[in-house]
Parts: sequence; structure tokens; C-alpha cells
Amino acid sequence: MDPDAVAKAFVEHYYSTFDANRAGIANLYQEGSMLTFEGQKIMGSQNIVAKLTSLPFQQCQHHITTVDCQPSGPAGGMLVFVSGNLQLAGEQHALKFSQMFHLMPTPQGSFYVFNDIFRLNYA
Repeated sequence: MDPDAVAKAFVEHYYSTFDANRAGIANLYQEGSMLTFEGQKIMGSQNIVAKLTSLPFQQCQHHITTVDCQPSGPAGGMLVFVSGNLQLAGEQHALKFSQMFHLMPTPQGSFYVFNDIFRLNYA
């Protein structure tokens, strides 16, 4: 398993799903997953998806600038750190963001998001 290839594939899947159908990312989280979104902690797949689908915009487009990853712990997890720009529909300027994912392996051989930390980066 090439961690960089897994991270790249995960990032492409996550953001293309988020941009097209936010509710579709529900299967990437589990009940033990936690999202920290701009400082607010949200626990569990249903609550995370409820938060993300309630954001005050309908359409957005993520443009990824960097993806860095590291193996994490003996269980085969991975840390994935993403930076990029978020373009909201009808807005002239993109917003800069950073997001960190802690991916954990599933028994089926894929990964789920155990931890997710999102921040807008204000200049």
C-alpha cells in the first residue's frame, strides 16, 4: 500500500463527493468519528453530516493545493493534511482552508475518517 496514493485517492473522493452531494460523505465516517469545524466539536457520523449539510451555502468547489500524509500508529492509520481554496457559488473571492484527516482502516480493507479538523485560513 502506497500511503501517498491512498491519501490522494481519498482526498479526490472526499472533495468531489462533498462538492456534488454533501450527504454522500456519510459513509466515510462512523459513530466514533469526530469533526472539529472552526472550533466546534461534533461527534458521530449522523451529527457530522447534519452539520456539513446545514452550512449556509448550496454549492461550492474545492481546489486542492497540497496533500501531505504520514502513517499513524500500529493499527495502520494515516494522517492526511490538505490545504487549498474553497470557491462558493456567487462569491468573487475563494476562501483558503486547511483540513486534517485521521484515517483508520476498516476490516473490509478500506479507510474511514476517525478525526477531521477543518479551519478557514484568514489572511
